[in-house]
Amino acid sequence: MRTFLVTRFAALLVLAGSLSPAYAQVRPTPTDTTKKYENPGGIPALVKAPWYKSKVFRAVAIPAVLLTYGAITAQGNAGINQSAREFTQKQFRPVSSGFDNTLIIAPYFELAAVAIAGVESRDDRINTLLIIAKGEAIMLASTYAVKYLSGETRPNGSDALSFPSGHTAQAFLAASIVHTEFRDKSQWYGVGAYTIATSVAALRMINDKHWQSDVVAGAGFGILSAHLAYLSHRNRWGRKPIGRDVGMSPAYFGNGTPGMTISWRPSH
Repeated sequence: MRTFLVTRFAALLVLAGSLSPAYAQVRPTPTDTTKKYENPGGIPALVKAPWYKSKVFRAVAIPAVLLTYGAITAQGNAGINQSAREFTQKQFRPVSSGFDNTLIIAPYFELAAVAIAGVESRDDRINTLLIIAKGEAIMLASTYAVKYLSGETRPNGSDALSFPSGHTAQAFLAASIVHTEFRDKSQWYGVGAYTIATSVAALRMINDKHWQSDVVAGAGFGILSAHLAYLSHRNRWGRKPIGRDVGMSPAYFGNGTPGMTISWRPSH
């Protein structure tokens, strides 16, 4: 009996020894920890927007088309310019040049009137004034540089500063700022401002001061100047919002002279 038990125990040991290598071969696969901390929160990676949706492309696309058309058709008294001039002279009679000289800043009056009415603009009033100043500087420098470089003669022959139209550039600069500041409130503010700007361009042709190519390019310069002013502007210059508590209202002084009063209430 004892010999039988010893024999069975030895057999069990041999069996266990033969099975142990099989268990030793089954090992867990080590976990790859090389990318453990690349995205610990599981947040999906940002997808880069297509180039045609970038701010820069949207800012320069329309002005680039207008400037290209104006440059290609700037042929003085030849081609499409002459045809447009003849059509305009047949359909319209010249008006006082003082009218289009005043109308170029009419979009700014719209901007002031809407602000006085209490409609909140995109930027506070101080930053809006800074953007206007920057846009005006860009527009004046670019348009007058091109005027002197191009040397295009006006339709009426008065001088060689025809291309591009500075009046049109000024009007479209102001209209673009009005549109940008109030487009989140209503698109009609921009529609009104651009209608005024387009009227200025038409009047410059009706008064025989500019060719068609001049006013189209002028519109491009004005819109581009506004867009560049916004793209290069650091809103609020890193400070808290300012200018929301600045108020403007019309006033009449004792001698009957009209004017404007400015009030400021500091916020706590």
